Formats: sequence, structure tokens, C-alpha cells
Amino acid sequence: MSNPFLKQVFNKDKTFRPKRKFEPGTQRFELHKRAQASLNAGLDLRLAVQLPPGEDLNDWVAVHVVDFFNRVNLIYGTISDGCTEQSCPVMSGGPKYEYRWQDDQRYRKPTALSAPRYMDLLMDWIEVQINNEDIFPTNVGTPFPKTFLQAVRKILSRLFRVFVHVYIHHFDRIAQMGSEAHVNTCYKHFYFFVTEFSLIDPKELEPLEGDDITDVSLRAPPSCQDLGRQLCAACV
Repeated sequence: MSNPFLKQVFNKDKTFRPKRKFEPGTQRFELHKRAQASLNAGLDLRLAVQLPPGEDLNDWVAVHVVDFFNRVNLIYGTISDGCTEQSCPVMSGGPKYEYRWQDDQRYRKPTALSAPRYMDLLMDWIEVQINNEDIFPTNVGTPFPKTFLQAVRKILSRLFRVFVHVYIHHFDRIAQMGSEAHVNTCYKHFYFFVTEFSLIDPKELEPLEGDDITDVSLRAPPSCQDLGRQLCAACV
């Protein structure tokens, strides 16, 4: 029986926004194919994320950032109809973690927003970053900026919050579609990559860390009656 999650993933009406693709014939396109081949071959995810011999770290990271952006978009797109101003008035990860939005435009100070509004701003912001030639150069021979990994860390840290929100607030929807294994694999891939290259502060990963990260599964929000929601130290 086909997985309804995968049907929705490939339904353009359910995708949060268009996928960013790699230009055929470029080094990044080849690296993307190589990474996908490793995943499709069932290679251990810890090994799949390792930098291939002779390849440039920045190119490898750039390929994965775009891939994770696409994947997280697809995952959120499938549950976005259940993530509303009414159901998720605050962008959070359970009662303990709240994520506030800040940018260089309208929200110059950390601002509490609903989850759907936060997600919309986040995806717009990331899309601008990865399409910015000054940050993600696509021309052969154009060097990455010295601040590239710094920019990537902020992108990945914010993308991680989508996983947090989806796992804690929308796991019922994912489970209903029989998609736990697929989402878990996407998350493990993300987790092993960011930890392999130290791209997210370990404290940021705490909301989804269990006794054994390799066995992470969708679970209900923890019972935290005595815990107030705390603002993540790196929430912006």
C-alpha cells in the first residue's frame, strides 16, 4: 500500500513552497547526486554525512543546507493545514521552549509570533539566503565568503526548530499518515550532519534529545505542569 505521506509530499498543492534545485553539470549537482546515492543505498547515516575525500567542505555543506531546506519544507507542508493561528498561537516546542522571530526588516527585536507566521517568515528568509550569490555562490571559481559557515549555522539552527514544532505539536498528523519512519530518517540525517560538522550549538538540540538519538521517535509532548515556557538562549 502506498504511503499517503509520500503522496502529499509530491502534491505541489501541499508543498510549502517550490524546491530549490541544483543546476545539472555543476559540482554541487554532482555532490547532490552522490549524497542521494549514499542515502538510497541504505548507507549508515553517520557515514553518509561524512565529507567525501578530496571534496570541499563548503560545497558539501551548501548542498546539504539546500537539501534540508527542501525536505523540511515538504514535511511542514504536509501538516501546515493543521498548524494555524488558533492551534499554534505561539511558535514553540512544548511548554518549555518558545522561539521568537528577529530579522533585519520588520522584526528588529525578538518577537513572539504564531507558528504559521514564524514558519512563513523563516522559509522566506532562508530562501533569500540560499539564493544570495554572495552567500551561496554558484559560479565555478567563486569563493565562499568567510562568513559562510556562520550564516549556515543560523539557517540550520532555525530549521531545527521546525522539527521541534512538528515532532511535539503535530506528531498525531504524521502518525496518522504512517510517516514516522520517513520523518525520523529525515531528522536523523539532519542530526548526524549538524553534529558531524558542529553546525548547531548542542544546547539548541536539547528539545528532541532522548536517551538514544538513533531511536528517536514521534512522541507526545512531555508532561511539564511545573515547568514554565523558557525562551531559548539562541532563539533569534
